[in-house]
Amino acid sequence: MLNDYLPIAILTFLALFVALVVIGFGFFFGPKRPTKIKAQPYESGMVPYGPGTQRISVRYYLIAVLFILFDIELVFFLPWAVVFRKLGAGGVVSMFIFITILVAGYIYAWKKGALEWE
Repeated sequence: MLNDYLPIAILTFLALFVALVVIGFGFFFGPKRPTKIKAQPYESGMVPYGPGTQRISVRYYLIAVLFILFDIELVFFLPWAVVFRKLGAGGVVSMFIFITILVAGYIYAWKKGALEWE
């Protein structure tokens, strides 16, 4: 049974080997002419000011989580809608449980003020 996985293992090790060789060639033989200008962060041709890293509001992460929530909603709703008539009662009940959990997440986000724009 493990012989079935041998080509996959060989391909994985070969891909890792090639990747490491290419990275090594770039590291050892690539051009290295560091200058002060090259070390500066690039910001659309503008002279950077302030630190390179700034604190990001928690609101940003909340919006990112909401995006994932909307994305997961689409991933599950679309196939469910395509095979809706073939699912039967179990599929409908499980989808309504999913919708209930999803609505609970939206209500939580709404109460936290994540859906309001400033």
